[in-house]
Amino acid sequence: MKFPAFKILLFIIIIPSIASAQLVKKDSTLERNYFNDDGTMRIAIAKQPQRPSSGGGKNALDGPDVMADGGTQDILRDMGATVRVSNAELSDREKTEYGNWRKMGYANGRLADNIMQNEADGYFTVAFLASCPSSLGVLGGLQQSLTSTDTSSVSILWLDAHADYNTPETTRSGSMGGMPLAIANGLALHQVRRDSKVEPPLPNSHIVTAGLRDVDPMEQHLLDKARIQNITVEDIRNLSQNVYDQMDALSAVSDKIYIHIDLDILDAKEVPFHNYPTENGPTSYELAAMFKDIFIKYPKAAAIGFASIPSNDPDQITLKAVNRMVVGAVEGIKIRTGN
Repeated sequence: MKFPAFKILLFIIIIPSIASAQLVKKDSTLERNYFNDDGTMRIAIAKQPQRPSSGGGKNALDGPDVMADGGTQDILRDMGATVRVSNAELSDREKTEYGNWRKMGYANGRLADNIMQNEADGYFTVAFLASCPSSLGVLGGLQQSLTSTDTSSVSILWLDAHADYNTPETTRSGSMGGMPLAIANGLALHQVRRDSKVEPPLPNSHIVTAGLRDVDPMEQHLLDKARIQNITVEDIRNLSQNVYDQMDALSAVSDKIYIHIDLDILDAKEVPFHNYPTENGPTSYELAAMFKDIFIKYPKAAAIGFASIPSNDPDQITLKAVNRMVVGAVEGIKIRTGN
């Protein structure tokens, strides 16, 4: 049987297009449902206790447990949520790996698997992290949960007094804790990023910082060069138009947005014993209000994470701040969906 030449050409053009369309089917963020049939919400608390090194800080080594067991679960259940908890732990083989940074990447990979499962099961993720490098695991999990081949379609809103945008070439301290946003952006430590399942790295336009007020000079040069946008403390306090402009920009380029909070973004009064308390920050009340508004208005906001609770927390000031911010985000989702 012979086909006319134009039919053969049509066959060659159409069939690959159909196959491609099937491969790049997007995860339908607008239809994501974190609720049971009875209207109760599904929330997954994802813990990641690994730190890139064991030296010297004042942040709680058991910080994720402190946050997860500090009243959050009871509060969420009182709000009508079904709550489950996972812990990203190294395997016995991974524990024998050389290098704290390599172990950090493996632990992030475990966290990424948990986040991906949460998304598959329809659970909204609240991540409690020992330190900011664990943010890579949350990003990796959101990337891998996409049903699209375009796994770059994840963005981050990075709330921190510090940009954490240093590289091994620019860092003053040598700590990976000051590098995770640069790692996510593909500027350094590519093996850590790949072990964390962030592949490809996030494009510059997929990153927005917020609350910065203590940035190293060489770090600021990298931020300026990459044209990373920032939401100021005043923007947060006043819920200014810049908050919505930046969230609009992230929503336009991505399918899922991760909201990451280093607790030193808070004013020093709420984190007095943090490693790096910084004055003139927003309060947890102001941040909770912003998170509520973000999760009402932006359905692509897909996870929220908190890092580096201090080990000394008189009267649980910081822990109460964490719970307040979690409630703000969850209330936003419930209003968004009419539950």
